Amino acid sequence: MANFYEYNPEQGYLLPPSVREVLGEGHLCFFVHRAVEKLNLEAFVGAYSEQGHPAYHPALMLKVWLYAYAVGITSSRRLEERIREDLALRYLAGGAEPDYWALNDFRRRHKLGVNNTFTQVVELARSLGMGKLGHVAIDSTRIAANAAADSVDTQKKLRRERAKIRKQIRRWQRQCEAEDPNEAAGTRVSPEALKQLEQKLKEIPERLERLKKSGMKKLSRTDGDSRFLRQRQGYVLGYTGTIAVSEDHLIVAQQVSQAGADNELLVPMVEQVEQQCGERPGQVSADGGFFSQDNVRAMEQRGIDAYVPDSHMAHELNCGRRVRSHGATRDPAQQRMRQKLRSAVGRAIYAKRKQIVEPRFGNLKEQHGMRRFRLRGLAKTAVEFTLANTALNLLRLWRKVPALVGTA
Repeated sequence: MANFYEYNPEQGYLLPPSVREVLGEGHLCFFVHRAVEKLNLEAFVGAYSEQGHPAYHPALMLKVWLYAYAVGITSSRRLEERIREDLALRYLAGGAEPDYWALNDFRRRHKLGVNNTFTQVVELARSLGMGKLGHVAIDSTRIAANAAADSVDTQKKLRRERAKIRKQIRRWQRQCEAEDPNEAAGTRVSPEALKQLEQKLKEIPERLERLKKSGMKKLSRTDGDSRFLRQRQGYVLGYTGTIAVSEDHLIVAQQVSQAGADNELLVPMVEQVEQQCGERPGQVSADGGFFSQDNVRAMEQRGIDAYVPDSHMAHELNCGRRVRSHGATRDPAQQRMRQKLRSAVGRAIYAKRKQIVEPRFGNLKEQHGMRRFRLRGLAKTAVEFTLANTALNLLRLWRKVPALVGTA
């Protein structure tokens, strides 16, 4: 007769008294718990009032969201479900079961607190010997908005819609004037439907004005802050996410913007690195999209050893041979940059850029759900991106600094 372990899923006691006995002391959830306990959460606490219904503690909400982004959960409804079913999330929630509305509200309203959390995690990493600024690589990617690309306003579409509504209103008005009051009620025009059309007609001038102020030919109706941005596969309706990564793969600065061109982002990102870390990076590398003559001069003025090729120099670096017949320049700063990048040392330093920053974007998109934002609007998507980058930094710490995992 076969010999098996006892099996009874209906038994009254399935788990041991301590979660650590199941997950193990080195599990990521315990690391997230201890890391958040080291942070100052006053920026979150100050946003709450003493009056009204009690709220879930900010430490609880921050822990479950950071762990969720670390394991690739970006949906508040999905997170609500996992808190009930996942042992690690149940531990971080302390047995509470916040619903998706409370989870999403926390993510939407605490931009300042989430930004402070990112800064404190960077400071924590640097205090443990990470985040060295000898070489900082900067890159950007396009992230799709939570909006349909065909649900957009253009001047042509808005004028056509206005003409269609006016025509329909006039037709209904004539129908009302000619209608026999003794006819069946089903043939009469609904006053509510007419009122809705009139309201839509009043909104069109406002939509035209928003389109004009944006300076864009197309503007999304569902996420007015999103932009049509060019990428390799064509155009995407979304935002530009930019990160600066230290040579030991810690994200030391990040931002979400509407920028269609990367060259306007280089100087702000370098300034963010200095603001987050309290010092300037020694070397900065970025691809050809970040090049401008003004940017090269700005790096020289700041005393930063920059490696940012122009488009012709980038082609030369990619194809592996010098191109002499195109791209002549008289700008001294650009000439110095080309000379530096053509040297063996310069090529070796610039080659590190791919190893430093591009894997971070691969992780963010493939493992942490950052191919499309869940929220709408520039401010809210910035909170999402900050949470994802903070979670990625915590994962880096968890793998590289095991001392922080030790028993509190």
